[in-house]
Amino acid sequence: MSNTARDSVRIVVDVVESEDGVRLDRVISDRMNDISRSYAQQLMKSGDVLINGKPVKPAHRVRLGDKVEVLLPPVEEPEDLPPDYLPIPIIYEDDDLLVFDKPPGVVTHPAPGHERGTLVNALRAIRPDLQFNSERLGVVHRLDKDTSGLIVVAKNEASRLFLLQQWQERHVVKRYTALVHGVIEENAGTVDAPISRDPNNRKRMAVVRDGRQAVSHFDVVHRFEDATLVDIHIETGRTHQIRVHMAFIDHPVVGDATYGRKRFSVPVPRQFLHAAYLKFELPGERGPLELETPLPPDLQDVLDQLTRSDDQATQ
Repeated sequence: MSNTARDSVRIVVDVVESEDGVRLDRVISDRMNDISRSYAQQLMKSGDVLINGKPVKPAHRVRLGDKVEVLLPPVEEPEDLPPDYLPIPIIYEDDDLLVFDKPPGVVTHPAPGHERGTLVNALRAIRPDLQFNSERLGVVHRLDKDTSGLIVVAKNEASRLFLLQQWQERHVVKRYTALVHGVIEENAGTVDAPISRDPNNRKRMAVVRDGRQAVSHFDVVHRFEDATLVDIHIETGRTHQIRVHMAFIDHPVVGDATYGRKRFSVPVPRQFLHAAYLKFELPGERGPLELETPLPPDLQDVLDQLTRSDDQATQ
């Protein structure tokens, strides 16, 4: 099997007021979802992190207005990614990118135990001309296997870097629809709680004091007898962020086998979480793109059953 090195990626961020005086390794890990603090320290030691054009030590603390440059080295990844034809709808496409409406049960990227049948395998099948030498092709972000909804793929390297910068700098508006256990009394709220690996179970994430910053905002859409439908806007994109945050405030996502409760009043086929809305800037100064996708039938059926149950209870 032949391997090809992916080109280096350069990411630039400006330090904001809330980061003034914070250690550089923490700023990097908070801003860049795929970089841990330990990896950030390695990059600094190798001279691949610059502050205002100059290399710094891992313990360096940033100041408001500093320009942080991170050079991610090339990654050796296999070229022979097998194609798989899967029924994944495309809801937007142009010369620079496409947007899938990912169904539940589909893993975003190949991984141990999921080498085939992923969204990336499907992308290889329907767009074999994409030139990325990476197992992720041009996928800019990701969704959990059992989370449905919008996911963006770049079709060339310039677009990938343009889109990736927006995700890293938190300029993308990301909204999810979720059904959670219990009745939330407030009409809106914010969960600002750091997330990291659960120290007691490395297969889970958890709110951990020294974790990576994570912020989720929610608005109540509808209250049922024993559940609440919410619209969730996330500022950050940590692994399992919404699921962990809602469980943290004792309103776990309905159907979540990892962080939720086992019993619910109606059958639920999977975690009730749907990436419903995205807004981001298109490459080439073409302005913003807004996309929205409705709940898929399996989740809409759950809401219909809850509505019927509540109507019967009030008769």
